Amino acid sequence: QVQLVESGGGLVQAGGSLRLSCAASGRTFSYNAMGWFRQAPGKEREFVAAISRIGGITSYADSVKGRFTISRDNAKNTWSLQMNSLKPEDTANYFCAAGSVVVVTPGRYAYWGQGTQVTVSS
Repeated sequence: QVQLVESGGGLVQAGGSLRLSCAASGRTFSYNAMGWFRQAPGKEREFVAAISRIGGITSYADSVKGRFTISRDNAKNTWSLQMNSLKPEDTANYFCAAGSVVVVTPGRYAYWGQGTQVTVSS
């Protein structure tokens, strides 16, 4: 199994930045896709960004392109989401996830962290 733990959430003003990190342990060789999703109250969980362990191929939701950057350190089994120019609409609980392929559907990811709250004030 794989265990994921997120960190780095917090409260920031619009236009500010935060960096989220995800640390994986266990069978870390069992996944190729490392992703980030977010869920706001009353909303469905949505894809934010993902990166492949092999090749480092990235994918971003249109709403965060140019503002968020995903990266990974395979040797440390960690990945991060650098969030710049944050907007109030970015407010959500952010989850890191791991799966077999880089896709946007939450159900395709087998492993999930507990979530870390990001709140952006206007």
